[in-house]
Parts: sequence; C-alpha cells; structure tokens
Amino acid sequence: MEVVIVDDDPVNLAFYEGLLEQQRDIGLKSFERAEDAIAYCRKSVPDLLIADYMMPGIDGIECVRRFCALPGCDSVPVIMVTANSDRDVRQRALEVGAADFLSKPVDGQEFCVRVRNMLRLREAYSQIQSKAKLLTAEIARATEKIRANERDTLYALARAAEYRDPETGAHILRMANYTLIIARQLGLSDEEQDVLLQAAPLHDLGKIGIPDNILLKPGPLSTEERKVMQTHATIGWQILGAHTSPILQAGALIAYSHHEKFNGSGYPRALVGEQIPLYGRIVAVADVFDALTSVRPYKDAWAIGAAESYLREQAGAHFDPQCVQGLLRCWDEVQETMRAHPD
Repeated sequence: MEVVIVDDDPVNLAFYEGLLEQQRDIGLKSFERAEDAIAYCRKSVPDLLIADYMMPGIDGIECVRRFCALPGCDSVPVIMVTANSDRDVRQRALEVGAADFLSKPVDGQEFCVRVRNMLRLREAYSQIQSKAKLLTAEIARATEKIRANERDTLYALARAAEYRDPETGAHILRMANYTLIIARQLGLSDEEQDVLLQAAPLHDLGKIGIPDNILLKPGPLSTEERKVMQTHATIGWQILGAHTSPILQAGALIAYSHHEKFNGSGYPRALVGEQIPLYGRIVAVADVFDALTSVRPYKDAWAIGAAESYLREQAGAHFDPQCVQGLLRCWDEVQETMRAHPD
C-alpha cells in the first residue's frame, strides 16, 4: 500500500522514511511542497496521506482539502501532523477530511501504529468497495436476465394473439420498431422508448377473445360482426390492465387506444386528438403502415410510396400529424426495418 507524506522539513521526511522502510508492504512517496504532492495524487491515488500542518504556501489544511477533492481520494484516510494544540485547527482539519492526528515531536512507535491503523481502515474500505462492485454487477446480470425473460414472455404472449390472426410474427417486430422510430423523433425518454418497444406488440392481444368465424372470415364483416371484432380493443385492455407491470400497463393503454382516430371517428371511445394516449397515437401509425405494406390473405402489399401517400393524406384525420412526421423523417430507417424483418 502506498503512503504519501508532505512536510517542508527534509529532516522530518527522512525520519518518517526511516520508520516506514522498516514496515513491510508499504511504499512511500515524500514531498516537500504540497503542490507537488497534489499533482502526484491527481495521477495516482495513494492509500494514506500524511500532511504537516505548518508549511509555507499551501498549509496542511488546504493541502488536505485539495487532496480530498481529487477523484478517488475522498475515501483515502489522512493523518495531520502538527505542533499546534489549538482545537480550532483540529476542528478545521476534521472538516476538510483529516481522520487522525499526530503531535510534534512525533513518537516513532505511535507513528507506525497510527499508520498501520489507517492502512487497515483503507484496506477494509477497499474490500467493501470491491464486494459492492461485484454485488452490483451480479444484480445487474440478474436484472437483465429477468428483463430478458420478461421480454420473451411478452413476445410469446403477443405471438399467441398473432397465431389466431392472419398476420405474421414479423409484423409485430416491424411494427414495434416503427413505434421506436416515432417515439425517438417525438423526444420520448430512453425509458419510455424501451417500454413502448416492449408493449407495442401487445396491441392486438384482445383478438384471442374473438370467435374464429369472425376473426378468420375471408370476406367483409357484417355490421354485427364488425362490432364484435372491435371489442378486441376492450378485451386487450381488460387482460393487460389487471397487472401492475409498467410494460403491461402500457400494453393495456395501447390495446385500448390504438384504433382511435385523431378526428374522433375511431373506437372504442371515439376520442379526439390528444385525448388519445400518446402511446396509442404512435402505435396507430406504426400498425396501419405495416398492415398496408404487408401481404394478407385478403389483399396484396401496397407499394411503400402508396403507403407513404396514405399516411400524409390521413394526417390530422386518422393519425396524429406529429406521429406521421416522426415516421417520415426517418424513411431510410423505416425501409431498413422492412428489409431486416421480412415475412
């Protein structure tokens, strides 16, 4: 362990050096000027600082204050050496970071004992820090494993709904990535973007509650059948909204609102404009765009240019104009997403 000593008296330094040379496992760096000691400690953090109080220029208290302000040095123990018995001096030294004191003339045996005690303190602190870092790393790994399992579970849940519908697993991947593009363009935080990315695939979960004769009907739905189909928004909200997970709560909100339209003609509540939750407005654009550009049993895929024109035409009617612009501003990234996740 390394000890740094600052004392303007070469005789004192020689005395300290002689004492520490007899101690095993202790390296020593000595300085006559506090400025030089601070410059050294800025590059190499020691395990103990011993500073004389009475020094020309920067005195011991200012030396300790500057030392403790250096990166990594705030936890390094400091011994102040002084002939001054004034309690005010010691109080000031404690306030700036000193942990112990030695009074002049320094007793060699006492000096060695105090140095050993401070180094043991430093070693214990270092061990605690190391264990804390290991524990933090283990917690981070365990947390990421839990999150990965949660992501897999949510994806499987979303796929369960997709398997009952003539859509593909690639649809939910593309659509989720489109929502991420829009969210980023709207300035949502990293945390909100992550929640949206994981929750968006749950948008049609409620379709698991729709009868096959309606969900899989190849032709147009009757008025009554369409009403039943539209209940999937409420079913998804009821399934997901009963849970406290932020992602499931976001999924419930998305399921309930992604079929609302900006002009109020959507369902299930005919919300208008910003009455529609932002997550729902974002997913509405992403979901419809992917549906238009994908092959379905009942239709061919639209050309990407035609889908772009439709989004522009429906901005302010079906869609939130800001969400549309958010997707269109990253058109190259949109096309890359399409290529990365083909059906």
